[in-house]
Amino acid sequence: MSAITLAQAERIIDAVIARGAALNCRPLSVIVVEPGCKVKAFKKEDGSSMIRFEMAYGKAYAALSLGRSSKLVRERAQQKPIFMHYLIAASGEQIFPEGGGMLVRDDNGEVIGAVGVTGDTEDRDEELAMHGIRAAGLKTDEDCRGMGRHVGLPKTNLE
Repeated sequence: MSAITLAQAERIIDAVIARGAALNCRPLSVIVVEPGCKVKAFKKEDGSSMIRFEMAYGKAYAALSLGRSSKLVRERAQQKPIFMHYLIAASGEQIFPEGGGMLVRDDNGEVIGAVGVTGDTEDRDEELAMHGIRAAGLKTDEDCRGMGRHVGLPKTNLE
């Protein structure tokens, strides 16, 4: 399994922060993690509130641990709250089911890490995560549709 490089992680983070500034977003915090959820890089803009590291990390953790965006994890939590309560507890309360966490994939669709963005709205955080991934020349789940089942994309019905 490949892992995201520091240079790629920094490009993602810098692209997210630059795009957030261009869109006049609230102060952002962005994390990029390797498979296994080990931190590769993190930046927190001036003015970001407390525990933003934990929120960004929890979004990236949710994406990696369940193989889908953290927004889809939130939707699953709404559909199956008992199931998700168990998973969150089993993770040691590290899963944060809120949009802004996305898998990072290479050209072959292999997961090489995840990004977590927090600070603005859930939809904006998710949009910024996708922007950062693509700005670094990498792929999102959406970009890998049609690459075959080996890629392991979540089904549209959240199964």
